[in-house]
Amino acid sequence: MQSFLEYVVKGLVERPDTVLVESTERVGVTVYQLKLHPSDMGKVIGKQGNMINAIRALLQVGSAKQGLRSILEVVENDSKSEGDAGEG
Repeated sequence: MQSFLEYVVKGLVERPDTVLVESTERVGVTVYQLKLHPSDMGKVIGKQGNMINAIRALLQVGSAKQGLRSILEVVENDSKSEGDAGEG
């Protein structure tokens, strides 16, 4: 499911090289943390959260087919160390 999330999100954003998906296990639930560039947050969340809700729904359906439970958290990536400090 992690590679699926990366594929979907990288297709939506302008900076696919900054997209990072990390997974952790919490009480029987796989938690995927989606880290991306601050300028791409709006594209992934979408108007009224429609895009992120659709991505979460696909994740839940795919996980359920495998007999798993999972959730998706969106985290703003601190990409100042990647040379973005000069952009205005």
